[in-house]
Amino acid sequence: MARIIARTEFAAAVSQLAKERDLDPKQVLDAIKQAIIAAYRKDAKERGVELDPEIQLDVDLDPVTGEVKVYQLDNETGQRQDVTPPGFGRIAAQTAKQVIIQKIREAERETVLSDYQTKIGSLVYGMVLRFDGPTVIVDLGKTQAVMPPYEQVKEDNYQLNQRLVFYLLEIREGIRGKEIIVSRSRPELVALLFKREVPEVNSGSVEIKAIAREAGARTKLAVWSDQKGVDPVGSCVGQKGVRVQAVINELNGEKIDIIQWSEDPVQFITAAMSPAQVSSVKVNQEDKTALVVVPDEELSKAIGKEGNNVRLAAKLTGYNLDVVGESGARLEETQPAGGQESQSSASDPWQQLPTRIQNVLKSAGIENWQQLIENQDKLSQVAGLGPKSLEQINQLIAETESPASQ
Repeated sequence: MARIIARTEFAAAVSQLAKERDLDPKQVLDAIKQAIIAAYRKDAKERGVELDPEIQLDVDLDPVTGEVKVYQLDNETGQRQDVTPPGFGRIAAQTAKQVIIQKIREAERETVLSDYQTKIGSLVYGMVLRFDGPTVIVDLGKTQAVMPPYEQVKEDNYQLNQRLVFYLLEIREGIRGKEIIVSRSRPELVALLFKREVPEVNSGSVEIKAIAREAGARTKLAVWSDQKGVDPVGSCVGQKGVRVQAVINELNGEKIDIIQWSEDPVQFITAAMSPAQVSSVKVNQEDKTALVVVPDEELSKAIGKEGNNVRLAAKLTGYNLDVVGESGARLEETQPAGGQESQSSASDPWQQLPTRIQNVLKSAGIENWQQLIENQDKLSQVAGLGPKSLEQINQLIAETESPASQ
């Protein structure tokens, strides 16, 4: 019988691994047995012996002494034949050592992942480590995280060794096992940055009621407080704007509008159109639409760059906003809330897709609605588009092609 490790070394190694890493000793021993069978087949091949893959092998491993024997099973009789090669103890010992080391590494990784599992939905700090195609690999210190293209902000222009704050989104199964997924594009990142910078938000005396974000461009934040003497907007802005500027710096200059939340839709929509001045708001509660009238000279500001101001105001308030000047003038670039559209944007269904879906499609080389239609049969192959996203896209395509939308 071959002795693979001295008794005290083997027993102590298995026992210590099981105790410190909270593993079942039987699992460790079973893993060693499987590794020894693999080592036996490899050793046989190196000795010029061809083993039939169908041949069944079994291993006896003494958990105390570390002694090992390899047996070949006879499928017809069920008998076992001792086929342990001379000198196999050294190979088995090395195999056992490698398995124990591997088990320790796996246990340590599971411990780290368990730690980060409790941090899902919070801020984490990391450094851009490398790029795996369009994916950014982030060093979190104890381990690494992955930031897929659709969780990135194009304007961030990521650089190696760049230190950033991230939103810990989830832990999911990837090609190489479980992966920590982080994001820079989620609106939750902005909310948590304000919680970090504003004591009143952290304590709960100021509440973030709603948030709408187009990552890299602009964010609108609606805040509220029921405590007398507390100015929710002023608390978030800070003296001389120091608090909001700290958040803007973390977001690499992204514009942030902080407004007062209100139960009154007219007041809320008026505030949400900031920085544009509003003359009047006519609300239709039933179909959640509103006609927003602004001075003609404020029309461009109300719409915003590429329609982002009115689009974010619509997302923030939950109303489909139709913005016109006092003279009745309109701008072609008026954009609706995600999933809803105003009359002026009906010709571009692309703008009705949520920003996240747009980002995923762009990472796959689909930049507009025409390209989406041309690649409709390939959408299921696009990484990051789940069943719900595909259903949303297909529904929009169907609505766009229906006679009612012509």
